Amino acid sequence: MKYRNMEDCINDLEQHGHLIRVKEEVDPHLEMAAIHMKVHEAKGPALLFENVKGSKFQAVSNLFGTVERSKFMFRGTLEGVQRVMAVRDDPMKALKTPFQHVRTGLAAWQALPKQKSISLPVSAQEIQISDLPLIKHWPMDGGAFVTLPQVYSEDPDKPGIMNSNLGMYRVQLDGNDFEMNKEIGLHYQIHRGIGIHQAKAVKKGEPLKVSIFIGGPPAHTLSAVMPLPEGLSEMTFAGLLAGRRFRYSYKDGYCISNDADFVITGDIYPGETKPEGPFGDHLGYYSLTHEFPLMRVHKVYAKPNAIWPFTVVGRPPQEDTAFGDLIHEITGDAIKQEIPGVKEVHAVDAAGVHPLLFAIGSERYTPYQAVKQPTELLTIANRILGTGQLSLAKYLFITAEDQRPLDTHKEVEFLTYILERMDMQRDIHFHTHTTIDTLDYSGTGLNSGSKVVFAAYGDKIRELCTEVPESLKNIRGYENPQLIMPGIVSIQTSAFTSYADTAQEMQAFTSLLKEQGGLDSCPMIILCDDSSFLSANLSNFLWATFTRSNPSHDMYGVNSGYDHKHWGCDQVIIDARTKPHQAPPLIPDASVEKSIERFFVKGASLGSIKI
Repeated sequence: MKYRNMEDCINDLEQHGHLIRVKEEVDPHLEMAAIHMKVHEAKGPALLFENVKGSKFQAVSNLFGTVERSKFMFRGTLEGVQRVMAVRDDPMKALKTPFQHVRTGLAAWQALPKQKSISLPVSAQEIQISDLPLIKHWPMDGGAFVTLPQVYSEDPDKPGIMNSNLGMYRVQLDGNDFEMNKEIGLHYQIHRGIGIHQAKAVKKGEPLKVSIFIGGPPAHTLSAVMPLPEGLSEMTFAGLLAGRRFRYSYKDGYCISNDADFVITGDIYPGETKPEGPFGDHLGYYSLTHEFPLMRVHKVYAKPNAIWPFTVVGRPPQEDTAFGDLIHEITGDAIKQEIPGVKEVHAVDAAGVHPLLFAIGSERYTPYQAVKQPTELLTIANRILGTGQLSLAKYLFITAEDQRPLDTHKEVEFLTYILERMDMQRDIHFHTHTTIDTLDYSGTGLNSGSKVVFAAYGDKIRELCTEVPESLKNIRGYENPQLIMPGIVSIQTSAFTSYADTAQEMQAFTSLLKEQGGLDSCPMIILCDDSSFLSANLSNFLWATFTRSNPSHDMYGVNSGYDHKHWGCDQVIIDARTKPHQAPPLIPDASVEKSIERFFVKGASLGSIKI
């Protein structure tokens, strides 16, 4: 099936039982997001909201809610896209088997963007920002946001669609100091494609023209988040995945996606910013208010019967989890081609993706070692932490297979393997005063924090505890020790006050543990606010531990010390308590949760979904 537009996709999903229409009036203020999250958690269908309060436009969510549904939507093109991506990753395949790859080259050529003289149907009606479904997702959000935008910009030095960037950067439509219908906010990191374009425009002293496409074939939405190989543009990929060339026009000097449901055009002027946020984000916390570029709105367009797609971002798993799984399926072994020696890298979704990486590399230097230990793995670790979005990670656990296969997606088994083999005095490596994710508030400032590599290779050197060691019980001020998994125990203590106070507390605590001993089988201890919560399931452990800690500031050790500037210890302690400078977690509004129950009762539109 090849969709010409969003309406084609919705009709196809409905005919095959993948979509439900919500006929009752629904409030875009928190209700739509709350309903979406309930249905997504239940692994339910896509939702078409037919009656959005305050707007004449319909809205759709949960299109990408499961990998199975995403693969269904792209069932006619996915295989061909995977062939193209494979050749892009390994061009020698095309040279070795040219006849086998004729179709691949033809598919790529047929996917090139196609310019039209007029931009109908999307420009058929001109509307205003206030006409849109202004969906507010979380109680403390700064306003309504576009959560599935395709933000388009062109290189000021080399204009044209083949030198353009299409990215998914969040867009604030109202709230804060934005003047309704005239200004909106764009949140993006400076190293992104649009940031590079803006820097060039600033150097020229001219505004950057920006177009924001919303809707259209779902392939266009996915293209905005794809990590594509060098030389393959998002617009070409959109055509490949849609099975239909990306059709575009220019109107008033702005690029218009002819198949989009909505288009917002405008300009970013040098030096113009306004406060953007807060916004409930993928780490499970609010990203706070900061100055980000202001976009002056030129015009807003909508096609007849336009449909507004949206998603909700929050603590994983959410719809963007399925996005990630689909991207991995499409890109295949791209990471192996980009980083030699890497077998697998897993950005752990439960920890918010960016904070935590598990990796398997090669260790081919062992013939020159008297004892097996990480060597090549450390060079690979540096490559990983210097590559694209992987560079946003704070924690990297890396090992190599040795006489047995490993799978980074089997988190407990993978961590167990590493902790059984890691020399805690030798195999912990810090990167301090460096960059982390803009949305991560565990560090020392916006974009600022640290990283740590836990490397392991060689023979098993310890048996891991399968119950709480006696030496962790009945310690005054440290309560409720709980086993999370073999070798890792959580223990709760008083609330965090300051790093100065914590340094003194940890000096006393680690000295006590050293005196008591008996921790050989417990290489990792997690300090927390609520040990029962942290140990309740693996997801809680991964989320709270790695989103609430900054390695350089929140890692301590029993019998720790420096050997020629290298820090090591016998047992690692990670302070995963909530810190005063960190952003608040996302908590649903209780009254809204109660209110939306009416949609799930017998006879209501969503009465068939069990929540």
